Amino acid sequence: MTDFIVDGHQDIAWNHFNHGRDFTRSAWDTRRREAGTDVARVYGPCMVGLPDEILGRIAVVCATVFVPPAKSKMFPTDRLLYDTPEEAYRLGIQQMDYYERLADENDRVDLIFTQADLDAVLATWTPGTEFADHRLGLVLLMEGADPILEPAQLEEWVERGLRIVGPAWTATRYAGGTKAPGPLTDLGRALLEVMGGFGMILDLSHMAPEACLEALDRYAGPVFAGHANPLHFSPGRTDRNLSDDLIRRVAERDGVVGIMPYNLFLVPGWKLGDRKDAATMNTVIAAIDHVCQITGSARYVGIGSDFDGGFGAESTPAGFDTVTDLWDIGPALRARGYEPGDVSAILSGNMLRILRAGLPGG
Repeated sequence: MTDFIVDGHQDIAWNHFNHGRDFTRSAWDTRRREAGTDVARVYGPCMVGLPDEILGRIAVVCATVFVPPAKSKMFPTDRLLYDTPEEAYRLGIQQMDYYERLADENDRVDLIFTQADLDAVLATWTPGTEFADHRLGLVLLMEGADPILEPAQLEEWVERGLRIVGPAWTATRYAGGTKAPGPLTDLGRALLEVMGGFGMILDLSHMAPEACLEALDRYAGPVFAGHANPLHFSPGRTDRNLSDDLIRRVAERDGVVGIMPYNLFLVPGWKLGDRKDAATMNTVIAAIDHVCQITGSARYVGIGSDFDGGFGAESTPAGFDTVTDLWDIGPALRARGYEPGDVSAILSGNMLRILRAGLPGG
């Protein structure tokens, strides 16, 4: 039985720059500081902080470089926006710098660039290690590829430590995306070719179905959907979640779907302001189980919380208050009859398989 979790998606740097949140504080500390502010009102109660990650036995997080385009501004309080690729690049590099500072200044945070780095983090979670020894490893993931000025410029990002690229958020210069359907563009096809040369992981999350299918056909490297729920639970959101056919296609590539404990993607018709307990842990387990049933295996599903990714605790199922509560997924799976090995795979092993496939050995 695993003693830790791998989370396929958290927007840590975006929360720092857009909200002014201090990741080193606990979620509860951040909530107290944000009480009565626009941040709390618009984005909801904070769920993520370094103390909560460690307490919840989250060993590895795919931490994003995420810069949304100004044309898709969701809230008046959104600040981290770009109009041009050059602006996206500048803001993206700012986030890379942030992660480097975060690791340099905190002895419980490591950046994971290689398989050796990953092993070093996981060694701090082996049975018998003390709580004070546990460390959080961050694998850097770009969500929406517009900060990459052109495919050839990806090399600079790789040298800085980027290991995963999701070409789309909404539409980018590289692919159709959420609320903006379309295929890969010529730039997107060229980007996949360069990514393949570096052996990078392709994140299918947010890619429009047409772009997603084309990418699965074109890209030979490791793939996953770091945070994307089955469309079965949100049938009206065809541009965001994965159809059963797409889930099968991901499994055919030995990929993983990271389940989000997010009511909007778990309860048909749910909207902000509706009851938190419209979804429960059983709803989350049902989404995990759906992927297992569709693919015939527990090998192709994991966790990609996206907590604090534009929503807060009020939008997550009953029983989820901070990222620490992800740990309760394990006992719930066991109660449903999942074998210990399958529970370990869902909590961490499946995501680790993808990460090992996309990280250089060094």
